[in-house]
Amino acid sequence: MSISNIRIVLSRPVYGGNIGSVCRVMDNFGFSELVLVSPSKFNMDEAKMMACNSQDILQNRREVGSLLQAISDCSMAVATTCRGGLYRRHALSPRELVLRILESAHNGRVAIVFGNEKDGLSNDELALCTHILRIPTTEKKSLNVAQAVAICCYEIFVASGKYVPEKEKSPEASMELRERMFRAWREAMVKTGFADEIRVEHMMFGLKRIFSRGAVTEDDVSILMGLARQVVWCASNMKPNVEKKNQKKVLEMDFVSEGAGSDTNRIDEDM
Repeated sequence: MSISNIRIVLSRPVYGGNIGSVCRVMDNFGFSELVLVSPSKFNMDEAKMMACNSQDILQNRREVGSLLQAISDCSMAVATTCRGGLYRRHALSPRELVLRILESAHNGRVAIVFGNEKDGLSNDELALCTHILRIPTTEKKSLNVAQAVAICCYEIFVASGKYVPEKEKSPEASMELRERMFRAWREAMVKTGFADEIRVEHMMFGLKRIFSRGAVTEDDVSILMGLARQVVWCASNMKPNVEKKNQKKVLEMDFVSEGAGSDTNRIDEDM
């Protein structure tokens, strides 16, 4: 069953009761792998009490120092959020994402990532993930983390009984491999003058969003990394006068889509 390849990740959790409650709802729907990223020193007795008969998940939890460590071997990482903003406006509901999650879980590992109780996931954490999920609510958007985990696990559990997988010949690329590809394209953007050091992070977010729309295989990444390296090589070996002329031409163009404007300060509004 592909659910066994789906892990629940809690980033910077604070309260033992919430961690225990997450273990309980995971067990309700057949999930068993829990990863805690830089957890606070939580009350273990409280966690055990709330985990009830699901203390094995609590005992077998894994603790890591960064979100990248928690998701590096995954081919898909879903960031959850209740907020809006420039980096979160393309969020999908659990029901809209569930078949994509199951597809990735059939061929590799998937992480569903939840932020801490106070301020959720940061923009930097969001940028590490391939997809963004928002649970539809009324104007009262904030959910307890265990409630959010329960809703996501339920949707995946129900859909898993109807899912018929198609085996991909080339395995999906892991998060680690994707990040190597994105670093190559970041270098290509800067080297060619497509984006300067100030705007390149905004451009990278847009590039990552493009790749979130479908499965990205190891073969895909190999081709795209090779292309990026060739672009960098060509840019490095251009005649100086031609390079300067081309960079000026590119930088004069407006590459910001969907009405985001050219004001890079808008990026900070999503914090």
